[in-house]
Amino acid sequence: MKYQPPYTITPEILNRVAAISEAIGRLTVLADQARALRLRRINRIRTIHGSLAIEDNTLTESQITAILEGKRVIAPPREVQEVKNALAAYG
Repeated sequence: MKYQPPYTITPEILNRVAAISEAIGRLTVLADQARALRLRRINRIRTIHGSLAIEDNTLTESQITAILEGKRVIAPPREVQEVKNALAAYG
């Protein structure tokens, strides 16, 4: 015996399901883009930190992040300038 649900699928139901599916698709794309931007930012900070550490710069990743965000950091001015220059160079 085949199950018969207590409703019928109408064009309005199909349209609503399609609209919901489309909205979910858009949200998924936006979430993926936000995640990719976050990963790029983290990668950029780690790359700059690693490059400058080779050159004897003692700033931490969190200090580099603060400089990137425009915050003031207590550190030798030369090292802060190196970070700013690296941020400009890596674009």
